Amino acid sequence: MLYRLETRSRRRGLVSPRRAISDGVKAIMMGLATPIRGRLLPVGTTADAGVLLRARAVRAFGDGFVSALLPLHLANLGLDTLHIGAIATATLVGSAALTLFVGLVAHRFPRRALLIRASLLMTATGVGFAFIGDFWPLLIVAFVGTLNPSAGDVSVFLPTEQALLSQAASARHRTTLFARYNVVGSLVAAVGALTAGLPDVVANRTGLGLETTLRGMFLLYALLGLTVLRLYRDLPPAFESTASISGGPLEQSRRVVYTLAALFSLDSFAGGFVVQSLLALWLFERFDLSIATAGTIFFWSGLLSALSNLPLRASPPASA
Repeated sequence: MLYRLETRSRRRGLVSPRRAISDGVKAIMMGLATPIRGRLLPVGTTADAGVLLRARAVRAFGDGFVSALLPLHLANLGLDTLHIGAIATATLVGSAALTLFVGLVAHRFPRRALLIRASLLMTATGVGFAFIGDFWPLLIVAFVGTLNPSAGDVSVFLPTEQALLSQAASARHRTTLFARYNVVGSLVAAVGALTAGLPDVVANRTGLGLETTLRGMFLLYALLGLTVLRLYRDLPPAFESTASISGGPLEQSRRVVYTLAALFSLDSFAGGFVVQSLLALWLFERFDLSIATAGTIFFWSGLLSALSNLPLRASPPASA
């Protein structure tokens, strides 16, 4: 099967699955190791920001391959395109609802504890998709879980991490820190998408069925959830205490946040037409592309997305 995919890829002038996977394995180590280096953090940033960037990298790696493999896994279970689209939609609706709920109550709870609980939910989501094969149970897991079918992070982790990240740098370097946070996420998600062809490679070389190797990738996603849980446990209580607020959410900033939310909603509405999982499904159905070739396409789009954040620099200090 892999030979046929390589022959088809060469005929179309595309990167072969073997080369894509080989390059992906090399890039994984570079992508996941990059956030550990101190020079990635702006001057004056606390070490806790490095923990958040490492957690972002681990989650992004899982999101990268899961968003590409989700439609293939569901189709392999016998679901049609309507059911696959419904499950992808459920993941987005559920993430939006959970994020809104957490935004309303997060000021009452330690944010480190929220991230730890979200990590457990991520692990449960991976296990659920690995072992459940019926539509309605999968739809429920998709709604309440953390699976991300899009190229960007839309899970409950994002606003919680960003709330803590804003406490880890001075006002001068905050924009730079957020830019590097986004760069790390986009780069490692691109590497994750590139490794989406691993199930086919493993199935071909070991004799395991494709369904088995696909389930293994969702178990890997669950393992990544435990990894980020371990990272979040390294956040000291003193770090999150500075972010705790005794009052309710959106007091002085309500108008600004609502304006930005309306603007981002328009962008998200347009992006909803090209959710990465549904785009992968379209590529499979319309062009009969292999998962490795689709992953290569998503890798380059993610790489370009990461590069778009690089020009951001720290703002000059405000004059008195």
